[in-house]
Amino acid sequence: MQEIKNLSLKNIESFFIENKEKAFRAKQVYEWLWQKHASSFDEMTNISKEIRSLLKQNFSLSQIKIKNLQKSSDKTIKTAFELSDGNIIEGVLIPAQNRATACISSQVGCKLGCKFCATGHLGYTRNLTVAEIYDQVVIIKQQAEESDLHFSNIVLMGMGEPLLNYDNVMSAIKLITSKQGLAMSNSRITLSTSGINKMIKKLADDNVRFNLAVSLHSANNDKRSQLMPVNKTNPLNELAQALKYFNEKTQSRITFEYLLIKDINDGMNDAKELAIFCKNVPCKINIIEYNPIDSNSFKRSTKEKTDAFVNYLENKNIIVNIRRSRGKDIDAACGQLANKN
Repeated sequence: MQEIKNLSLKNIESFFIENKEKAFRAKQVYEWLWQKHASSFDEMTNISKEIRSLLKQNFSLSQIKIKNLQKSSDKTIKTAFELSDGNIIEGVLIPAQNRATACISSQVGCKLGCKFCATGHLGYTRNLTVAEIYDQVVIIKQQAEESDLHFSNIVLMGMGEPLLNYDNVMSAIKLITSKQGLAMSNSRITLSTSGINKMIKKLADDNVRFNLAVSLHSANNDKRSQLMPVNKTNPLNELAQALKYFNEKTQSRITFEYLLIKDINDGMNDAKELAIFCKNVPCKINIIEYNPIDSNSFKRSTKEKTDAFVNYLENKNIIVNIRRSRGKDIDAACGQLANKN
């Protein structure tokens, strides 16, 4: 049977009309699916038993399930979600004072193979559906509320490359920000990409209003290609052009994510190359601590090198934030999501 969450409101309206039912029933069903998060048709209590039976006969209604949940000493929560086909993905609740951010996944695994990322070593299985993306947010939002935290932000920085699941990711964000869904502001959502240039231009053409972050990690083509194979087909000069196009279309500042790895990309020459690259577009830089994974021997940069790197950039009038990793003790930090279930 067809999954009802894969249908648009118009699709559901057409179904009711074809079955000689009132079209307004579609809005009721849609509200149960996306606002009230019904897990079964029987929960749709303002709809008659006959119509609920009709829905059961024609559609399935699946939800992602919590397979495993881990709580860090810093109150970060990592959830392993089981999908209807048995695949596992991970999402993270990241607390900060009285608010919380959801880090969600867009794919089962990832095909890009970044050397510093545990997910990249899993390989790629499939894209997530709109509902699977959306339901992660719903569950993590509930976790935040249970912990008396204000649910404030969403980052698509979990497993997978969001721009390689473009249509489903865009549809999920549209639902998350709509009145029919969670009614969140676009300004509270950040999509992180490894730099798929043609898709960044598509984001610009689609006039998106959420934030864009780019996993840069080196402003040297050879070095970036070694760390991130995607750079071989999306080199830095083309990435710069795509980001300029995005900025001109949306007037949005870009965030560059830069993972500092000891003796790999943390030298002063690396900082100089990064400062030069930053001249391409209005931007800010998030310096991220490297978090160890089983599949490589990389190490975190020293405090002295980190301070020198940051000071150089700040002296070039570049906005720099140092992001301290959360959830390291449960493999929930940046780059560590690897589905060890």
